[in-house]
Amino acid sequence: MQKSKKVVILGHFGVGKTSLIRRFVSDQFSDQYKVTIGVHITKKVVELSKDESISMILWDLEGTDTLEQIRDAYLLGTHGVIFVFDISRPSTFQHMNRDLQIVSKKVPKRPLLVIGNKKDLIQEEEVGNILEKHSVTYDYLTSAKTGDTVEAAFLSLATLLNHET
Repeated sequence: MQKSKKVVILGHFGVGKTSLIRRFVSDQFSDQYKVTIGVHITKKVVELSKDESISMILWDLEGTDTLEQIRDAYLLGTHGVIFVFDISRPSTFQHMNRDLQIVSKKVPKRPLLVIGNKKDLIQEEEVGNILEKHSVTYDYLTSAKTGDTVEAAFLSLATLLNHET
């Protein structure tokens, strides 16, 4: 049985939302930065078991300085949310608690994954120090460039979505 679920990917400008999606959907990465204007929609079917799959409809929303600016129409019918921040840019996670409160208010009672991206840009021993210093809580640390942990993050959300009614 295949379920179809809408997943919205949110975050500030340039945190790697599009690159994470491209890595997950087609296992590709490009250093060419292209700004997402409005929304870009992609789909990937994830096989969860022999009998179950989920069609993830991935809504890549344009980056914004404040999530209050997101058009509510983009969020209608959302089943799950991925919030992405850039580990190498504290400005993308300094106000993350406020950002996540906005997300929870706009998309209540839906699975929410917090992903720190671009871990390849920071020395591994420094990542923990940076995030601890800013009291950042996250679900996954990824690198769209190397592909590290990208698949695991999206698959964990797919599993959560599969258990939703």
